[in-house]
Amino acid sequence: MTKLIALYKQPENKEKFDEHYFNVHTPITKEIPGLREMKVTKIVGSPMGKSDYYLLCEMFYDDQDSLQKAMKTDEGKASGKDVMQFAGDLVTLMIGEELDG
Repeated sequence: MTKLIALYKQPENKEKFDEHYFNVHTPITKEIPGLREMKVTKIVGSPMGKSDYYLLCEMFYDDQDSLQKAMKTDEGKASGKDVMQFAGDLVTLMIGEELDG
């Protein structure tokens, strides 16, 4: 299982961020062909107290090929364009492989 991980830093305006993320960005992203599951985690702190991060989103695909194909679809492009417009300065994107253990 391959996943695209989006890690978001703390936004200046959390209400505005949440409004766009959950009401605009999430519905766009959920339409991407090949997306198996999408998990969103709100970061509430760290073992050292406050965290620089606000949200973590994991988007699961069957494999690397499925992810690459998904990113080339109109829906994948729309999701990428949207995230760069509303959170380009906040988001870090990573690709990971699930491991057993």
